[in-house]
Amino acid sequence: MASFVDRFDVWTAEQAAAADEVIRRIDADGLELVRFAFPDQHGVLRGKTLVAAEAKSALRSGVNMTTTLLAKDTSHKTVFPVFATGGGFDFEGMQGGADFTMVADPATFKVLPWANRTGWLLCDMFMSDGRPSPLSTRNILRRAVQRLDAHGLEFVAGLEVEFHVFRLDDKRMNLADSGQPGTPPAVSLLSHGHQYLTEQRYDDVDAVMELLRTNLQGLGLPLRSLEIEFGPSQFELTFGPTVGLAPADAMVLLRSAVKQVCRRHGYHATFMCRPKIPNVMSSGWHLHQSLRHKSSGANAFIPEAAGQDLSDAGRHYLGGLLKHACASAALASPTINGYRRYRPFSLAPDRAVWGRDNRGAMLRVLGGVGDAGTRIENRIGEPTANPYLYLASQLFSGLDGLERRLDPGPSADAPYETPAEQLPRTLGDALDCLRADAYLCEQLGQRFVDYLCHIKHAEIARFNLEVSEWEHREYFEMF
Repeated sequence: MASFVDRFDVWTAEQAAAADEVIRRIDADGLELVRFAFPDQHGVLRGKTLVAAEAKSALRSGVNMTTTLLAKDTSHKTVFPVFATGGGFDFEGMQGGADFTMVADPATFKVLPWANRTGWLLCDMFMSDGRPSPLSTRNILRRAVQRLDAHGLEFVAGLEVEFHVFRLDDKRMNLADSGQPGTPPAVSLLSHGHQYLTEQRYDDVDAVMELLRTNLQGLGLPLRSLEIEFGPSQFELTFGPTVGLAPADAMVLLRSAVKQVCRRHGYHATFMCRPKIPNVMSSGWHLHQSLRHKSSGANAFIPEAAGQDLSDAGRHYLGGLLKHACASAALASPTINGYRRYRPFSLAPDRAVWGRDNRGAMLRVLGGVGDAGTRIENRIGEPTANPYLYLASQLFSGLDGLERRLDPGPSADAPYETPAEQLPRTLGDALDCLRADAYLCEQLGQRFVDYLCHIKHAEIARFNLEVSEWEHREYFEMF
């Protein structure tokens, strides 16, 4: 019988050729295992590990996974009635914990530097009848990239990612710590912080930096710099620009790689925005983005005349980002914790404004006439964001600006004082803004927006049932 790939014609000719090369690499490198992984609704990698002989055939046959994986919130609890009629979804194929099929994208093949004789493949999600899963976030970004392609343009993005690495003191693997979610590990600092970009602090943590550098470069990720951030045990990595799906693919692999490598060596890495650590500083994910002409490769944001910050196309794209800023917040910052970073003058933007090389603005414009690096930096993201949704929100918003020739208005040189629409201050408010944006709901798919909001409201409901330390401290003795 024909394979899943052949029956439903899910590969391009380039992918088919790449699959042949993957099989050659498995044999030539003596690989014994291959991990097949897909990015779930949270941008977390899930999948199965196959022995090499099975992996070669699974390239075309696909690997079956249970649909309940798509029904889980961040505690890994299933928040849809999967055994009820329809399984809680408005399309077929999800009821009863049925299977979907993940099919490898052979162009994403890597050999994992830290794992013994192990390859890795990023996969796309398909329903059993060959339809792309409507819940696939990678496919949502693919649609945005294809829509941009009709304009003769390509999406270019560079990553600037902050995170924390701690020494792992206690993994908390006792029976009493096995909840859902489990008890967080006990950790201690690698650096006390508040010595931003000092060489001495970098040298103090050189062993960790070297561990990350060798493994990330071993994966072929376009690493540019490793930096000491402001907070205790806080770090930053920056990556060179890549095109289309590649920046999002790099981000999911980066997060997974950093956590795995650190854990193997007695460290705990977290991309949580604001851990509950004394004197902590919030971590952000600043997304640098531009467009380039497919015909020439030239940056489409470079202005032609002195005194201009961006080309007309760049200004319209910027206008689209501002128009949909509040709605896209839920995709750029999708956790309750992410909104803890909004503090006065904290370098976390609080309103939808842009500024010329101003780190207090949500959208920071860099470059100018003759500068091939002209771009827009969005500073609203947190490093937990599903990269496919974050990037798709930017592309769809920017496309609306291009197509309707939206004007972003003047630069906000005092971004915390300029009158402008306030960004959402809670995840609930951000979800309300997303639901209210008819354009983004249409582009992302109303079905998908409803699905994502259902999961996120389940997380909010669990949070609201907990009695916080603040409440206990505030009221227990007083009343």
